[in-house]
Amino acid sequence: MTTVEQGPKRLTSGPGTLLVWFYGVMVVGAVSRSVYQIATEFDRAPLAYSLSAVAGLVYAFITYTLVRGGEAARRAAQVCCAAELAGVLIVGTWTLVDSSAFPDATVWSDYGMGYVFIPVLLPVSALYWLRKAGTPKG
Repeated sequence: MTTVEQGPKRLTSGPGTLLVWFYGVMVVGAVSRSVYQIATEFDRAPLAYSLSAVAGLVYAFITYTLVRGGEAARRAAQVCCAAELAGVLIVGTWTLVDSSAFPDATVWSDYGMGYVFIPVLLPVSALYWLRKAGTPKG
């Protein structure tokens, strides 16, 4: 009896497809916004614009890992989604407690209110999906 070698486990089936789509949209939104703001008015709010750029890079990496698939990519995506959620909660709280630190909004300001709260809902949804996708069927 021969065994058939399978490729990496897909993470883009079912709800994973929706996650890839949302993360892709967030990449475009966060990166394009931060590139424009850094290029045209960085001195106005350097912390906010830098944090938006970091958010865009995190979204891009998570999108890549979801598309790549496999157990190592799933674990890397889980770590990044947990870091993303921590960032959203820290920056979201910081913007509420000390709004003067952010003369302009970041992607994660007010828990992502400017992005219809997708920045706080997306990592929670992704962590749930990634945990479920890693559970062996039995």
